[in-house]
Amino acid sequence: MYRYKLTIEYNGAAFFGWQIQDHGTTVQGQIEAALAKFTQQQPRVNGSGRTDSGVHALGQVAHFELTKQWPPAKIREALNFHLKPDAISILLVEAVDDQFDARFAAKQRHYIYRIINRRAPLAIDKGLAWHVQQPLDIKLMQQAAQYLVGHHDFTTFRSVHCQAKSPIKTVDKVEVTGDGEDIEIEVSARSFMHNQVRSFVGSLKNVGEGRWPPEQMQTALQACDRQQCGEVAPALGLYLVQIDY
Repeated sequence: MYRYKLTIEYNGAAFFGWQIQDHGTTVQGQIEAALAKFTQQQPRVNGSGRTDSGVHALGQVAHFELTKQWPPAKIREALNFHLKPDAISILLVEAVDDQFDARFAAKQRHYIYRIINRRAPLAIDKGLAWHVQQPLDIKLMQQAAQYLVGHHDFTTFRSVHCQAKSPIKTVDKVEVTGDGEDIEIEVSARSFMHNQVRSFVGSLKNVGEGRWPPEQMQTALQACDRQQCGEVAPALGLYLVQIDY
């Protein structure tokens, strides 16, 4: 068997997330269908992790195996041809050894959440960022974000539908930066729970709007109580940016 690594970009708006489901179009399903069209095989495409319905990716990673050896560049061109008109782009295909696993070999996952902070409605970035009209204080959000860095029980920021074995995770980075009306929240960790980043963002928005003092982020975290979480930010602003191996 010959194993290949994919680096993938997609607009998640039209998909019910990454993982194949009984109902609804998914990114994994579309890539597997495209592979089948030119390889005449039915390989399983294994992603680095799930992204929820509506979440985008700039650097999702996956692997799959074929019984026949193909030039990586030819696989990329064939996949991109057969994926039309889906908003999925195969950026890179690489031949890897059979020890590579897109999920279990990952050492770090990096997400960015985009907020556009202005009164006027979005035109260009509609569907690609969270439109927040109330002015946000980036400095206070950054102060609050630092309470989330480290090894903690993140029960407060864990979806009730999360299937992770433990709520204890290590978050290496939560950084809030702004450039005019554009605000980005960068979050890095080896692994995440369901809705964890979006739960962080919704709570940070409370701080930015002045509804929470920065210290309340620590209080919410230590409560280990989902009821203490702010609103969950919408999926449309979240991007899986990069996976480190």
